[in-house]
Amino acid sequence: MLFLRSFMILVLSCIAIKINLCFPNILSSLKTLPIDGHFNFEQLHHAAKDFGNRYSFLPLAVLHPNSVSDIATTVKHIWQMGPGSDLTVAARGHGHSLQGQAQAHGGIVINMKSLQGLKMQFHIGNLPYVDVSGGELWINILREGLKHGLAPKSWTDYLHLTVGGTLSNAGISGQAFRHGPQISNVHQLEVVTGKGEVVTCSGKQNSDLFHGVLGGLGQFGIITRARISLEPAPEMVKWIRVLYTDFATFIRDQEELVSGESTFDYVEGFVIINRTGLLNNWRSSFNPQDPVQASKFKSDGRTLFCLELAKYFNRDETAVVNREIHSSLSQLNHIPSTLFVSEVPYIEFLDRVHISEIKLRSKGLWEVPHPWLNLLVPRSKIQTFAQQVFGNILTDTSNGPILIYPVNKSKWDNRTSVVTPDEDVFYLVAFLSSAVPSSTGTDGLDHILIQNKRILEFCEIARLGVKQYLPHYSTQVEWKAHFGSRWEVFVRRKSSYDPLAILAPGQRIFQKAVPYS
Repeated sequence: MLFLRSFMILVLSCIAIKINLCFPNILSSLKTLPIDGHFNFEQLHHAAKDFGNRYSFLPLAVLHPNSVSDIATTVKHIWQMGPGSDLTVAARGHGHSLQGQAQAHGGIVINMKSLQGLKMQFHIGNLPYVDVSGGELWINILREGLKHGLAPKSWTDYLHLTVGGTLSNAGISGQAFRHGPQISNVHQLEVVTGKGEVVTCSGKQNSDLFHGVLGGLGQFGIITRARISLEPAPEMVKWIRVLYTDFATFIRDQEELVSGESTFDYVEGFVIINRTGLLNNWRSSFNPQDPVQASKFKSDGRTLFCLELAKYFNRDETAVVNREIHSSLSQLNHIPSTLFVSEVPYIEFLDRVHISEIKLRSKGLWEVPHPWLNLLVPRSKIQTFAQQVFGNILTDTSNGPILIYPVNKSKWDNRTSVVTPDEDVFYLVAFLSSAVPSSTGTDGLDHILIQNKRILEFCEIARLGVKQYLPHYSTQVEWKAHFGSRWEVFVRRKSSYDPLAILAPGQRIFQKAVPYS
């Protein structure tokens, strides 16, 4: 026993000596790299935080690149260090990941927003597009695009995210039923692979890398530039909300709206669980079509379902658009007295979540834990899902918005890395919870995590065929189950483009220097 203890002390001492000897060498090698930007080795706490506010892993350093070459030089340097090095690399955009996905414990975090200085290049014509940095925010693309009368076709609900960040996942909002996710609206990418190679790729050039990176969770390359499809930008938006008490009627109307040629350009929905003073809080700046009838509506503590619609238009089309909207709404089966309409500029509609962010920040309610759960639910199972989740699991209240809306699988490219349910129509159901720090009640982190676990366990037991969006798993076995038959392709791409598993360690899919299969 004494011998064993002495041996362990010796081993641990050797490891400590090795680390202490290697650490200065690693730092000095990074400091001597020929880059235009710079490394930060001291102020690292910002890179160990994200929107989820649940995980915090300090990196060894943060790279602030001035060029794509800086990123390639850094990654190639780590690649050349070989499997004996523990260094990994995570690209960090706006830090909106939920569970440490953009962190690199003891590794290098690349501040992608440092690349924002690279100029956007707009190409005007029959098929307009814009070339942008992977670190550019979507809100900036919108602002610049409007100067040319153009805008991207597909969005996320929150625009203060980087291009590389959303394209590494999918990028979904209410326009996805028509245009598909953001990854379906990209013509070309520039990518730095896990070997430090700078590769231009598209559907015709290096297509395997192109499709792998889109929705690839950062596993095959860092997106440094993207060519985004554009369309003419409208001036105004008719923003409409209506309520339902019956879930089956609610989804029937939603599905009708996303099939065929819909009048509307945006279709979403959300669930309202047991809210008092419903209309005062819910309608915000919306005006009731019939104020008298609206004032009589009482929720009586019921779970309600809100259909949210938007129609884009230019001011000279107002009369025609109003007739189209009236005709389309007349075919829906919502509660008539709960029709609320607002008319806002296009940019105000698209940037609507940022307005809420400003209010929450002023109250100190933005930088709190966000144990979000995002699911893709097959159409054939959505009734079963809703009955259990909204009827038995989430019965008292919700700790944030619950989004629910259908999308068409035909608008998604199955060559990308994103995994979706095997049905023509599936629903995004997003539980966007915020936890009150230190609370032990129903608004506390532990309670919300238990609810999330119950939802996932129900989906598993009931075999609903649900897939996680913005997926998070702890073991490779779970990741294999997530990807299913596409796991082999995912592993092959990893071995081709990042064989040492240097990139995106925070996803916890692969471990550096650990064989994967």
